[in-house]
Amino acid sequence: MTDATMTSKGQITIPAKIRAALGLNTGERVVFTQLDDGTTVMRAKTRSISELQGLLKPAAGKRRKPVATDDLNLG
Repeated sequence: MTDATMTSKGQITIPAKIRAALGLNTGERVVFTQLDDGTTVMRAKTRSISELQGLLKPAAGKRRKPVATDDLNLG
């Protein structure tokens, strides 16, 4: 286990071993997610939403039709 100490300004230095394991570099962002059981998960935010384009493929034999902007139900 690795420890870190919070400063009076609420800042914590992520230990080098953890930064290396997450592949973090200067200026990159991290995301904190609090789970229902009280656990907090920290993960590197290394992907942008645009990188996910095309990740999911439609089912075999089914073609998706584009939806016109006017047809979108935005709430």
